[in-house]
Amino acid sequence: MNEQEAVIECRDLGKTYTQGPQDVRVLDGIDLTIRAGEQVAVVGSSGSGKTTLLNLLGGLDLPTSGSVWVAGKNLAEVNESERGHLRNRYLGFVYQFHHLLGEFSALENVCMPLLIGGSSVAEAKTRSAAMLGRVGLSDRLEHKPAELSGGERQRVAIARALVTEPRCVLLDEPTGNLDRRTAEEIQALMAQLNRELAISFIVVTHDEALAASMTRRLTLADGRLQEDG
Repeated sequence: MNEQEAVIECRDLGKTYTQGPQDVRVLDGIDLTIRAGEQVAVVGSSGSGKTTLLNLLGGLDLPTSGSVWVAGKNLAEVNESERGHLRNRYLGFVYQFHHLLGEFSALENVCMPLLIGGSSVAEAKTRSAAMLGRVGLSDRLEHKPAELSGGERQRVAIARALVTEPRCVLLDEPTGNLDRRTAEEIQALMAQLNRELAISFIVVTHDEALAASMTRRLTLADGRLQEDG
């Protein structure tokens, strides 16, 4: 992929919520371009709208104004089915709480996006096992989430996000529920996968060490996004 190619782009992005008789503008005229292979941290105080921004960039919510473009398509101008296809094909998601399905093994959890995308069971298992190997979990394929450590569960979640070979992975506080040592392992893993696969990462975080390891750092305050440094 051309390193100058825009993976996600938003233009004049705005989001307003209605609370009783009052309109609360959370995001106000945000312009942002994420290019192939970039690692971007978004920081800001609690309640500043970081998760709202991530949800809009990922097509999980729609803006009040402005637009978000993924793979050359405006997410607000396609139907829900097409948005789902774009999310499944081009984007991956990792959250603070892993959201793994407890009744399924690590391998089965990672298979899910591939099966949803139409892959055969055999292909999904082969690709998922390979991705779990990349994140250091070759010996944990058949373990269920309750049998894994917090760091291992987060590695499974990252493998699940990466298995479709997305252009960009959006992460919401991926180390927020981990101890320092495990957080550093996840940080190192993200850096390794970025080098090997040239996947872009957008990370919402309060973790200063994680933010510092990204190639760009953006601060969200008063509904606006500012590039640091």
